[in-house]
Amino acid sequence: MTSVNAKLLYHYVLTNFFNLCLFPLTALLAGKASRLTTNDLYHFYSHLQHNFITVVLLFAFSGFGLVLYIVTRPKPVYLVDYSCYLPPPHLKVSVSKVMDIFYQIRKADTSRNVACDDPSSLDFLRKIQERSGLGDETYSPQGLINVPPQKTFAASREETEQVIIGALENLFENTKVNPREIGILVVNSSMFNPTPSLSAMVVNTFKLRSNIKSFSLGGMGCSAGVIAIDLAKDLLHVHKNTYALVVSTENITQGIYAGENRSMMVSNCLFRVGGAAILLSNKPGDRRRSKYKLAHTVRTHTGADDKSFRCVQQGDDESGKVGVCLSKDITAVAGTAVKKNIQTLGPLILPLSEKFLFFVTFIAKKLLNDKIKHYYVPDFKLAIDHFCIHAGGRAVIDVLEKSLGLSPMDVEPSRSTLHRFGNTSSSSIWYELAYIEAKGRMKKGNRAWQIALGSGFKCNSAVWVALCNVKASANSPWEHCVDRYPVKIDSDSSKSETHVENVRS
Repeated sequence: MTSVNAKLLYHYVLTNFFNLCLFPLTALLAGKASRLTTNDLYHFYSHLQHNFITVVLLFAFSGFGLVLYIVTRPKPVYLVDYSCYLPPPHLKVSVSKVMDIFYQIRKADTSRNVACDDPSSLDFLRKIQERSGLGDETYSPQGLINVPPQKTFAASREETEQVIIGALENLFENTKVNPREIGILVVNSSMFNPTPSLSAMVVNTFKLRSNIKSFSLGGMGCSAGVIAIDLAKDLLHVHKNTYALVVSTENITQGIYAGENRSMMVSNCLFRVGGAAILLSNKPGDRRRSKYKLAHTVRTHTGADDKSFRCVQQGDDESGKVGVCLSKDITAVAGTAVKKNIQTLGPLILPLSEKFLFFVTFIAKKLLNDKIKHYYVPDFKLAIDHFCIHAGGRAVIDVLEKSLGLSPMDVEPSRSTLHRFGNTSSSSIWYELAYIEAKGRMKKGNRAWQIALGSGFKCNSAVWVALCNVKASANSPWEHCVDRYPVKIDSDSSKSETHVENVRS
């Protein structure tokens, strides 16, 4: 306890060092000023008269620098509101229902040479499902619930349209923004990219204006949500006085795997229906009604390394079935990507006290390499109040909880989202933010850190600052169930299949 208090005292003194020095300096200057006489003031005025040109030039350069700073600095990007899609109750699936869906999919695949009730494969799926951290109230697309399951293009399109349109209708209802006011549109879906594009579908459905800047991002995995936010931010810095709409989702019908390759089967156990729509603005007048201001986005791409590039890869299995293969290297690859992302983000958000400790240990390790085994791990909880770790699976959350030194409460939004909604891919970080709001924990000035991992391999971060005591929006996905969370989940997890359990981009 003493060491904790000492650490907090050190953090307070170093972080507020200049403020602490300001008071005695001000007192000293005030004391000096109080002893000035009329004769002293006359001499000072006379000195200024003899150096009038110097004084004018000094003020002119200062004024020019101030104007240049105001004109060139990036304009703030505000998050007005966002909406997470809540599927209808009839799409809820329990663990046993998911196993029945697996059975029906395998039964419908008449080209397989293995019996649909092959005990070893079904047992593998059951173990992964039971240890995944998902509960009995997640959602499956209608096409897979039907008997026999419908893996058609029409079923895939229907799923994605229901998610996107449902999230957007709720967002427009909550914000009262006319869809024709939207100037920028970014839609991301990794697995399903039809023609016309999903962004064109949004334009058609909501009759957006003809000069809208629209983009569809595909194949970028679960980290695409932060990529879409970063793209919208850059566009908002160029196009003034407008709104940007970001839609993040994934398609389960299209991505379901019906083969026997276990590295490809595990994603079936984790992914569920979900999506989010986010409204951003660069209008100064929107600050008062916005929830957050975007502080930082940091994108890290390790795809130059072959191992990173191939650790999550879509392709055919031995029998020609399409699926996403997860390499045994994925845990190490993800750890490297997260480390590099944190190295970039840390200097932007960490207080001076943590930067100083890291710098000291860095120098010490260089000088005494044999005696110091590890660099100092900064305490991110001194800079971040809330953590939204992509709910890719239990293993993802466990690893980041340990490596960042987080508490169970810090990762509660991620575990609760995984249990209630499953892995909803790029939109999971928004369900987590909605959870924090529904619990009433987001206070004015709080910082929320969204961390997302994706194929390629990528780790992307977004940091938001709350502009008020944020309350849950109307029709929040947690509206009727947040009081039941957090739930106690069995901590016993499988030590086998580590390379494929719960780490899917």
